[in-house]
Amino acid sequence: MRRRPSFDEAPLPLFTPDEAPETPLPAGRLPSYIRDHRARLRARFMAGGADAMPDYELLEMVLFRANARADMKPLARELLNEFNDFNGVLTAPEARLRAVRGVGDAVICELKLIEAAAQRLARSKVLNRPVLSSWEALLDYCHTAMSHRDSEQFRILFLDRKNTLIADELQARGTVDHVPVYPREVVKRALELNASALILIHNHPSGDPSPSQADIDMTQQIADVAGLLGLVIHDHIIVGKSREYSFRSDGLL
Repeated sequence: MRRRPSFDEAPLPLFTPDEAPETPLPAGRLPSYIRDHRARLRARFMAGGADAMPDYELLEMVLFRANARADMKPLARELLNEFNDFNGVLTAPEARLRAVRGVGDAVICELKLIEAAAQRLARSKVLNRPVLSSWEALLDYCHTAMSHRDSEQFRILFLDRKNTLIADELQARGTVDHVPVYPREVVKRALELNASALILIHNHPSGDPSPSQADIDMTQQIADVAGLLGLVIHDHIIVGKSREYSFRSDGLL
């Protein structure tokens, strides 16, 4: 009977110096070419940061923690094919992630951990700071939190008399093209927090932040109710995929 070669005797497939081959790994010890590939990615990241990494390699590094011994490059590329870019993968709904072959609890946990960390970091740059003097940081936060959602969300930033952000709250979740908003509930919450001003924010999953007539009418209704109680609506921002729309800048507030 012909002796079957051991794993150590089996020839390794050819691959480029910076990439591990996209082949299933045999059982046993992690092959050296995978270890070396991961080490090269880490070294490149430490030397050049995220700018030195394409999306699929950055995502691959995130996935390392989900599976310590498998080649994660094929899964990283599959996720990017499905969700378009790095941010799209991180913010994808759990149900859609699970539909991708190879995605389980460990992968979802790692992706959602990175998403939560990014949102916390962006939020920390605006919370308890004068919002109107850090407007770019505020817009960055809005995009991080909302631009890749596949359903509409409505959130409110509550400000004190010095226009310092005192609370950021998600008020409602809706469908792909509608979110229910109740002006009296908005104002009621502002009074509970002793806020003096508000910034309204919602997203358009279509990617186009242009306001609908319903958006315009809803904004005016909130402004009317708020004005009766001395509350100021600084702006209503609609977040799209790559840009935002400001009611204040366009003269609608």
